[in-house]
Amino acid sequence: MNYYKSDIVLQEVPDEISLCFSICGCPLRCEGCHSPFLWKSDGGSELNETVFCSELNKYTGLITCVLFMGGEWDADNLVSFLKIARNRNLKTCLYTGLTQVNPEIKNQLTYLKTGPWIATKGGLDSPATNQVFTDVKSTKNLNHLFKKRNYDTTDN
Repeated sequence: MNYYKSDIVLQEVPDEISLCFSICGCPLRCEGCHSPFLWKSDGGSELNETVFCSELNKYTGLITCVLFMGGEWDADNLVSFLKIARNRNLKTCLYTGLTQVNPEIKNQLTYLKTGPWIATKGGLDSPATNQVFTDVKSTKNLNHLFKKRNYDTTDN
């Protein structure tokens, strides 16, 4: 399994500080994809247990979740990484363009975003979206957490 990069992200998993791994080799090739460079399976660098644990160690005490942008096409490796994260008491999340994932993967997830990118329907913050962000344990749809909030910043 190769990854393009890892980043700390704050918006992809509401109320979590996530270490996000962008995984190479996406076979879905959704029209309008914001990351077509992830389609090449030989792009990026190898993500192995040593690299993964090193990245987790860098952010010990700072992150609350590990997020994978893709990787479901390599279920064995993904499950292995998810187990490592869970053993460190981190929450786990997968963003996929599929509508469902392998049960072995799902069993290791706290959150799951499913559904292909369809530009006319928008993302998780759109009322018309086809994508669903789910709390895996409760099966609750959490899309409402992505709705933009209007805050009144005027002094009264």
